[in-house]
Amino acid sequence: MANGHSTETVAHTEAPGGHEAAEATAWGFTPGGWVAIAMLLVFALAIWKKVPSAIGKSLDKKIALIREQLAEAESLRSDAEALKAEYEAKAKSADKEAKAMLKRAESDAEAIVAKAAEDAEALVVRRQAMAEAKIAAEERSAIDEIRATAARSATAAAAKLIAERNDAKTDKALVDRAISGL
Repeated sequence: MANGHSTETVAHTEAPGGHEAAEATAWGFTPGGWVAIAMLLVFALAIWKKVPSAIGKSLDKKIALIREQLAEAESLRSDAEALKAEYEAKAKSADKEAKAMLKRAESDAEAIVAKAAEDAEALVVRRQAMAEAKIAAEERSAIDEIRATAARSATAAAAKLIAERNDAKTDKALVDRAISGL
């Protein structure tokens, strides 16, 4: 440079294989030094702009959101378990109720069958009594008819016999005897 000050200097380092290699420097810093300075500036700028606190706040918000979601999931899980327990209880209750209904239906069916058998037996007894009464009435009617027929036949036979054996003279004697007996 014109005034004799160079901002660029050359540093000598040993290269692999034992040779000395020249490395460029600016203001006395090697490229690795400049990378370190740049990193320090980036970190300083990030701290100055409060990037770590912004990242922390963002992470805190994310953590709070995840905690809310976990609490909601836990609440949903407990609600689901409560519903499951409720439905299991209802299922057991329905099972018991179905068994009770089946037992009632069986006992009702047995009672109906027993009542039907009893009613059928009573009906048979009533019908038998009615048939026996009808037969007895028919027997009495037949006996009465036979008696009436026998009486008519006896009367007709007696009248025929009397008419054959008795004449007007015998009839007069009978009538006179009957009148005197009064």
